[in-house]
Amino acid sequence: MKLIILDRDGVLNYDSDNYIRSVDEWQPIPGSAEAVGRLCNAGYTVAVATNQSAIGRGFFPIEVLNGMHNKMSSLTAEHGGEFAHIAFCPHVPDDHCDCRKPMPGLIHQIEQALGVSANDAWMVGDSLTDLKAGASAGCKTALVMTGKGERTLPKLKADAELSDRPVFDDLSAFVDWLLGQAE
Repeated sequence: MKLIILDRDGVLNYDSDNYIRSVDEWQPIPGSAEAVGRLCNAGYTVAVATNQSAIGRGFFPIEVLNGMHNKMSSLTAEHGGEFAHIAFCPHVPDDHCDCRKPMPGLIHQIEQALGVSANDAWMVGDSLTDLKAGASAGCKTALVMTGKGERTLPKLKADAELSDRPVFDDLSAFVDWLLGQAE
């Protein structure tokens, strides 16, 4: 199975430092739903690993998160894509859980849910925490410049373990590159 794991906020949809708090606030980044469709049509399995501490902070209930994910899934399905699994961490950093990125727990949840190994999967994110979670789970990692990507890039270049990771303008550019590699 060719597995791609995506962060959500900043990769699939616009992000906010004040959190995405409603279904209406969840807005896709142009081309992201199409990019997931292209991956699925090329035989990739796509999953999502997302920190959602807004739940733990009491900003919205799980039902709102489910509504966001239903919207995300519906828009993606319009372009021939689907998410095989959506793993989320509802905890705040002080909870010290093993699922909040940069810990690899969400990726392990995806492995267990899909019965696959994340070794050689791709983890695509817009933050160093995304890439660290992916790397610690054995994934290849890539940064996108959407979301927090621009402010993450200097941190990435300064990180001895991750500085050589590929960087793309957005998810569509990553998919263009990945599918071009397969030709």
